[in-house]
Formats: sequence, structure tokens, C-alpha cells
Amino acid sequence: MRAGMKKLLLLFPFAILSGCVAFHARPVSPSQSASAFEQRTLDSLKLEKYIETNLHKKITLWPPKTWDFNMLEMAAAYYNPALDVARAKWGVASAAVITAGEIPNPGVSVLGQHHSSIPGGISPWTWGLSLDIPVQTAGKRGYRIRRAQQLSEAARLNITEAEWQIRSGLRKSLLDLYAAANRGNYLQSQLESQQKIVNMFEARLTSGESSQFEVTQSRLALDKIRLLLANNAGQKARARSELAVALGLPAKALNGINISFNIFRQLPQPINLKSIKQKALTGRADMLAALQQYAAAQSELQLQIARQYPDIHIGPGYEWDQGDNKWTLGLSISLPIFNRNQGPIAEAKARRKESAASFLALQAGVTGQIDREEAAYALSLDTLKTAGNIVSGEQTGMRAAKDRFASGDTSSLELEQVKMELARAQLAQFEAVISAQAELGKLEDAVQQPLDNGWKNEIK
Repeated sequence: MRAGMKKLLLLFPFAILSGCVAFHARPVSPSQSASAFEQRTLDSLKLEKYIETNLHKKITLWPPKTWDFNMLEMAAAYYNPALDVARAKWGVASAAVITAGEIPNPGVSVLGQHHSSIPGGISPWTWGLSLDIPVQTAGKRGYRIRRAQQLSEAARLNITEAEWQIRSGLRKSLLDLYAAANRGNYLQSQLESQQKIVNMFEARLTSGESSQFEVTQSRLALDKIRLLLANNAGQKARARSELAVALGLPAKALNGINISFNIFRQLPQPINLKSIKQKALTGRADMLAALQQYAAAQSELQLQIARQYPDIHIGPGYEWDQGDNKWTLGLSISLPIFNRNQGPIAEAKARRKESAASFLALQAGVTGQIDREEAAYALSLDTLKTAGNIVSGEQTGMRAAKDRFASGDTSSLELEQVKMELARAQLAQFEAVISAQAELGKLEDAVQQPLDNGWKNEIK
């Protein structure tokens, strides 16, 4: 018996340690990660495979000659680190489900005693072995698992939220780049017309037909356009950098890339958001995640209530006492005398109330956001319509001025001034388009749904 006991004691630690997980270091090197980031490109074969997997079709030409918004969105989903962070957090929450489902290990106690004074012929040793087997009561394990699963689902929904935020940032930076690139063309046209006007005023000044004041004013107008062009060049550079950030790429990765801005060439007409709004109020990723967090708070409260009831510990044991075999069976339980878990229950109730209030506040905020952005988008469409009417009026005036100039009733200076007014009106119309597209983006953020399918209105 003593030999068997000794063998058991020797083998027991090895049996326990054989199932343990070993640690493997994974150091993070800032220099290596920075170098890897700088090597990212849009022609990566891994990116091609990722896009093919998500589009469920083979790409015939790689890299594409032109990158449209959908392709850029795929690239952002592949490279943008915000999505990796959201996925990692989901991994942590999913691992917590394993932790919640673990059953408490039994404990073991080994006893050895030596008797100094014993009758002859009897072993002086007493060997004992006892177990402590915990038994959870009141469904505590089930509540823990349910709570962990609900928090894991909330973390999974946060991935969808991160995906939308990446799309939103990409659209905004792409719109800024589109605005800066085209605004420069309008300003360059104005610059050329204003330069002609300055030359004509200077020529008239020489002949005495204009005053120095008119020349000075025309030159000031020219300088203002040059300043606007310089500022726009800076805005274009910043927009390009912001686009690279939204994609999760170094700025140099966009060199030589042809980008399509077709997504901004059309606008939905005033949209009836009744059904879309209802879907947003019940189906936005952040709202669904908030609901899961509330459900987790409910499960936490159930767990704390269940903890009013103590767990049971069963303690079977064996003892070899100087040649005598003894078997024991113990039972222990904590007595809920001084407290019945009232504090944690009160905290769980308060957290559930807080979670419910957070969800209602989020829903109210989303409602107000949708209403506000819907009104702002409708107003931007009205502004765009007005800007279009002004351009139409200026175009009519331009045709009339050309007719008068052909018949000798107006000068080339007056014709160029009318042309300049038309250029200003066209720039104002373009700015109205950009404003409407920006408001559309905000409205899409409010409902977390693309609104560029259907209700098309071609921008002239």
C-alpha cells in the first residue's frame, strides 16, 4: 500500500503538467512593423486574393487600371488596422466564453504522519489522501456562459461598426480629394479669364480709357484667385494623405494610381427614409451591440442572484493508518449568515439600469441624427438646384453677350467679364455638389446604409 501511494504521489504532478500550455514569445518590433507598413501597395497579390474571396469571382486584370470606390473599400477593409483591432477584441471576448464555461478543478490533499511511539510490529506511518470536489449550484455556470456569449456577440457586432466607420472615412477622404482636384480646374479657368481682364485694363489705362483704381482692383481679384489656387493645392495634398490613411497605406502607395470618382457624379433625389429609418433604429450595428450589452447585464444580475446560494464541496478521502484502511466522506458549505450577496446584486441591478439608459440614449440620438441629416440633405439639394438655375441664367447672359460682341455692341472686356461671372457661378454650383455629397455621406452614416442605389439624379 505504501509503495502504491508513493508511485501515485510521484506520477500525479507529471499527469497534471502534461496538459499545460507552453508560452511562446511573440515580440513586436517597431522597426519591422514600420518597414512592413511602408512596403504595402495596392498591387499586392494577397490583396487580389482577398478581394476575389469576398467578391466570389475571379479578377481578370490585376492590378485594375482604375480603382473605383468599391475596390478601394475592399482595400481599406484589408489594410486598415481599425478592423484588425475590432477582430482582436472579438477574439478576446470569444476566449472569455471558454473561461466562463470552465468547471472548477477538484482539489487534492495528501497527508503523511510518523508516530514516534507505537507497539512493536506496527508501521509508524500514516498516509492519507482526500479530495475536494466543488459543485456549483443554482445554474451559475450557465449564467456565466450566457453573459460571455452575449458580450462576444457585442464584440462581433463592433466589427461591423468598424467596417462602416472605415467606409465612412474612406468616402469622406475620397470626396475631399475629388473636390480639391476639380476645384483647381475651375479656379484655373477663372485665373486665365481674370488675367485677360487685367491685361485689358492695363491696355486701357495706357490709352486713358481706364483708371488706376480699375487696374488695381482687377489685379487684387487676380491675386485672390492665385491664393485660392495655392490653398486648394494644399487641400489636395492633405486629402491625398487622408485617403492613404483611410486605406491603411503609406502615401507613396497612391503614386500612379488612377482613381474613379463616379460615385460622386450622381445624387439621390429627396429620399423617403421611413422604412430605412425604422431599420436603422432597430438594426444599426452599434444599437444591436448595445442590446447585447444590456442582455449581458441581465445575465450578470441573474448570476449575482444565483450566488446567494452557496456552492457545495464534497470531500471523499482515504487514509492508511498504521495498517488500517479508513475511508471518509466530507461535505462543506458556506453559511450565508453575514451577507447574502446583497452588494453585488445591487451593483448588477444598477449596471442593468445603466445599460438600458445607454441604449435608450443611443436610440434617441440616432433618431435625432437621422432627422437632422435628412433635413440637411434636402436643403443641400435645394441649394444645388438654385446654383444650377444661376448657372443657366449666366449661360443665357453669355450667349447674349457673344451676340452683342459679334454685332459690335459690346467690348471684349465686357465679354470677358461676363465669362468670368459664368465661371464663378459654375464653381459655386460645383461647391453645392460637394456640399450635397457631404450631406449624403452624413445621412448614410446616420442610417449606416449606402443610399447611392436607386433614386439617381445625374449631376450636370
